[in-house]
Amino acid sequence: MAFDRIGVIGAGAWGTALAETLTLAGRQVVLWARRLEVADAIRATRMNHAYLPGARLDERIEVTTDLAALAGADALLLVVPAQHLRTTAVALAPHVAPATPVVICAKGLEQATGKTLATVLGEAMPAATAAVLSGPGFAADVVRGLPAAVTLASADAGLGEALAVALGYRHFRIYWTSDVTGVEIGGAVKNVLAIAAGIVDGRALGASAHAGLVTRGFAELSRFGRAHGARAETLMGLSGLGDLMLTCGSAQSRNMSLGRALGQGRVLAEVLGTRRSVSEGVYTAGAVAKVARERGIEMPIAAAVAAIVAGQLGVDEAITALLSRPFRAEA
Repeated sequence: MAFDRIGVIGAGAWGTALAETLTLAGRQVVLWARRLEVADAIRATRMNHAYLPGARLDERIEVTTDLAALAGADALLLVVPAQHLRTTAVALAPHVAPATPVVICAKGLEQATGKTLATVLGEAMPAATAAVLSGPGFAADVVRGLPAAVTLASADAGLGEALAVALGYRHFRIYWTSDVTGVEIGGAVKNVLAIAAGIVDGRALGASAHAGLVTRGFAELSRFGRAHGARAETLMGLSGLGDLMLTCGSAQSRNMSLGRALGQGRVLAEVLGTRRSVSEGVYTAGAVAKVARERGIEMPIAAAVAAIVAGQLGVDEAITALLSRPFRAEA
């Protein structure tokens, strides 16, 4: 399978970093930006000042605001925020040839339905072949050429391998799997847990509390994944435990830094109002908590985050409630 011309839909930080890496890997890249001013700035300066400041972009990247310019691409990377994936996919569908691989690069569940993004894509673009790219990688690291390793999931293992080889590069290692659900669940739930980890840091509860939170959070992620048919080895891999470690352990994480601000007493609306980039965990938290409640999956940390971002519970109340839970066996 030849994947020489790649369309990247979404010129945020991650989409821009992927476009640069793919170009260095020898692919012909078309980068679609929703906002004309972002596209014009990249064309004029070869930099994305709005979302990835300081990174110079290859002259060969073609930038467009016209989805029709993506027609004829051998594969597409869908790098729009999770909550905009459905509408973007519907608009993109008329320009995509049947069976074209569409690789989802967002992380989350659809807030309104609780569905995974692969399910949403299947409804919006039924003729496309869905794949998922996820794992521990910050855009600022990847665009600078620092090493990162991620996972690409496709139900067709042969396609997954071919895409991994085509999209990977010297510093950007891609492993493949056929466990699409496992890769999606890891990427979605870890964003919710990262908000909790940030709250722990923001409240200065200490390294011991942080370690306990992340470990018990991973137990919740695993329960949620298993209930959806995810494989244990996927949840323990790059797109599960690996991404959780990164997102809960660095202030570069939008979700952790948001949680830290909440832990320091700032108001959610105020924090979101100062940001260009999306903190996906804010929108996924309610969906995860709702699905967990409906399916009887015990996820007290995720439920607490959902209540905090919905304004139903204060940070101190949530911490007290979690610490007041009955003692129990670990497994």
